[in-house]
Parts: sequence; structure tokens; C-alpha cells
Amino acid sequence: MQQRKLGRYSVSAIGLGCMSISHAYGTPLARADAERLLNQALECGYSLLDTAVIYGYGANESLIGEALNGRRDEFVLASKCGIFRADDGSRVIDNRPERLKRACEDSLKRLKTDVIDLYYLHRWDKVVPIEESVGALSELVQEGKIKAIGLSEVSVPTLVRAHAVHPISAVQSEYSLFTRNPEIAMLAACRQLDITFVAFSPLARGLLSGQLRDPAKLKPGDLRRNMPRFQGANFVANMQLIDGLKEIADDAGCTMAQVALAWLLAKGDDIIPIPGTTSRAHLRENAEAGDIVLPAGALPRLDALINEKTVRGARYSAAIQSEIDTEEFGASCGAL
Repeated sequence: MQQRKLGRYSVSAIGLGCMSISHAYGTPLARADAERLLNQALECGYSLLDTAVIYGYGANESLIGEALNGRRDEFVLASKCGIFRADDGSRVIDNRPERLKRACEDSLKRLKTDVIDLYYLHRWDKVVPIEESVGALSELVQEGKIKAIGLSEVSVPTLVRAHAVHPISAVQSEYSLFTRNPEIAMLAACRQLDITFVAFSPLARGLLSGQLRDPAKLKPGDLRRNMPRFQGANFVANMQLIDGLKEIADDAGCTMAQVALAWLLAKGDDIIPIPGTTSRAHLRENAEAGDIVLPAGALPRLDALINEKTVRGARYSAAIQSEIDTEEFGASCGAL
């Protein structure tokens, strides 16, 4: 697979988002299958693995630590802190410095490593000044417990404030044909500051793969059940876009998932998609997208078909959206 720059590292052009193995989409993958999937990822050429404290409430980090024990030097390890499970079982955002430092210590133990290569603030607390939270992460860099700092789902003004405290190596947000928010301001800001952009959910949580045709079949506990894009008339309208995507993919001689990933890679060599999967077949399919060059005319066709004006439904429910700090279409946005 082709390589791309991620801070101080050179990593595979497509990384592996590990959330779906343990979290968010219903029943977690069986342990033996999960271990095989992670090991096959390295064999397929993935060299960036992305996890978080909240994925399975530590289970995903533990899985990576155990499944890849002895192969730590074969991949760049990214994890995230800032979202936790409270004593009552609820999900809570907590960016207090002491909480972030304690989380890092716990993550290091679960991951069975002495250092995390890239450590993200998963969500900005908004109650705690970003300078204090990034300051705590910078102390972890000085202590040798993490090597680089990232931010997830933040706006340009928040990024600028954070970057003034300590260099930010990566910004991670949702970006795909279906979610164009980073194009408002964040991509330009990252390029000006020489920060890599890491795109999560680059296949729109399964929509762009063409595999999901009936949201009623989603498993209990699948977070997509509460996402407006997957509900009622919104889903029906979005499926019409997927039908058009199939035509473009067929013309390009690749799968829908591959054409969607190739589109994202073509948006800039400073962008790294991290699709997740529980299927070893899809794992290889996604990896092969890293070497696909789309035919002339494919990119404008894709942009015209699927964009912020043609997609129906918000990406999050109102409650979750209130936690997000990213720029939104139709709202004022910050700039450098």
C-alpha cells in the first residue's frame, strides 16, 4: 500500500479504524475472529491502527494489546481519551488534566506498550479550556508516554488555540462523500499548519459500501438506529444516491467502497482514511483502494452526485451533535 505522512511517521495511505470490532454496531466480533482480523490487517499492509478508551470501554485497547503483542513495531498506534464511562454506566466527556493523565496510564497497561504514538483528545469538554487539556497531553509527551498529540471533532478556532500550546500532529473528524464538513474550513487550516487530516467513517458508516439496504435489520444497540440519515424518508432518498454511486464504481472497475475511498485519497495526500470493518474480505478490499487511480471524470461525477446539498439527514442526533465542536454548513465558522 502507498504511504502517507502522519506527523513524524510514514503510515499506510489507509489506516484501520478499530471501533467496530468492539463497539457501536451491535454484537462485538468474537475474540478469535477479532484477533485474526487485526493480524491480517498488518499482513495486508495497514500500518496505522486507531482505537480509543471508549471503544468497548477499554475492551478494544485490551484486544489490540493482546492480539498484537510482539508485533508492536509493525504499526503506528493511535488512541483517544476524553470520553469515559461514569460510575453509573453513562457516557461522559471529561477533559480535566488529571483525568486525561490517569486515562493514559490505564491505556498503556491495556495496550501492553510503553508509549502511544498518537494520542487524541476524543472530544473537547468545552467546560475545560482546551489549553489546559492540551497542556496535560504535552506533559505526557515530555514524560515519554505519548509521542504526538491529536484532536478529534474540533473547529478551527479550537485547533488554533491548542496548536499554540503544543504542536498538533493530526485532526480526526468524519469525512466522506456523505459528510463534507471538513471542507468548510478545517482542511485548509490543517494544510496551513502542516497537520495531517485523518478521516473516520470514510464509508459513511456502511452506506457507501452498498452493503446496508434495510436499516430495520440493524442489530439492537447499533448507534445508526438513532442517526437521522438512516431513518425513514432520509434513508430512502440517500439510497438513490447509492444507486448512482454503483454506476460510477462499475465504470471505474472497482467496488463502491473502493471508489469512495479513492475519492477521499484524491482530495489530498495529507488525508488518511481509517475505515473500520469486521470482515476480513472487506479489510482486503479497502486496502486495495489505496492503489486505485480513478479514471478522468470520476471525481466531478462523484462530487456532483453526493454532497452536502444532496444528502438527507444530519449525521448525529441533536443530543450528540451538541457535543461536537466542528464547523457546520449554514453556520458561521472560524478561520486562521
